[in-house]
Amino acid sequence: MTELFFDLKSTHNPHRWYLPLTDGVCVGPPDNLFMYGGIGLASAIAAMERTCNRPVIWATAQYLSYARPPSIVDIDVWIPTEGKYNTQARVTGHVGDKEIFTVNAALGSRESPFSHQWVQAPDMPPPEDCEPSLLWTGQSWNLNSRLEVRMCPDKWGGGARSGELSPDGRSVMWVRPKGDYAIDTSMLAIIADYVPSGVGAALGRFGGGNSLDNTLRVRRVVPTEWVLCDIHIAGIHSGFAHGDMRLFSQDGELMAVASQSIIARVMG
Repeated sequence: MTELFFDLKSTHNPHRWYLPLTDGVCVGPPDNLFMYGGIGLASAIAAMERTCNRPVIWATAQYLSYARPPSIVDIDVWIPTEGKYNTQARVTGHVGDKEIFTVNAALGSRESPFSHQWVQAPDMPPPEDCEPSLLWTGQSWNLNSRLEVRMCPDKWGGGARSGELSPDGRSVMWVRPKGDYAIDTSMLAIIADYVPSGVGAALGRFGGGNSLDNTLRVRRVVPTEWVLCDIHIAGIHSGFAHGDMRLFSQDGELMAVASQSIIARVMG
């Protein structure tokens, strides 16, 4: 079992886990940190996979409220249905009696001779030929500082924020964790929560947003150092944006797809 990016802890009850909140799993200004939404989904995935002893097929999180350090988030796993090949499960994450997030998921696997992908990775230069990028400036050590991001300055949303709308709402970036952490399903859930970063690139401005939800659909997770994130912002209206992400390995394997609705925030 690989080391997790977050400090998920078990209890005497196999259906209850808990997550101490530290700055390293939170985002926001130093005086207003809150748990990164992707950590909520990732911790729920890790708890469900360990409780059910099956891999996640899909998981969707609804973010209900903010949790702030040094709170402890209790994570309760419920299993309404367990079949021969798949399990339907649900997680509630709460601090005391305050619910922070809810996750619904299916877990399982079946033998099949078919393995194929119809979508291909974009023609992105390799990470070593891309420039380091800070998605959020003016923040101290937190979750964002634990992930390395690289973008191409000449295309795929990596250029200057001139105020000109993107023609296709698309941005592409390489992401990897700093430190010895494997790319597993929970790590993909964390990286997938970078969909809001595409809002700024789509608008040609500095901006992003807060996730209302996050759905991760897992195809095939393979060993890789970097994850190539192909982000599409489909549209924005009345202060909300909708987008998706395709997550590829370095050799072009489609590992997962994700989608979100976002409270759009534009800084300039």
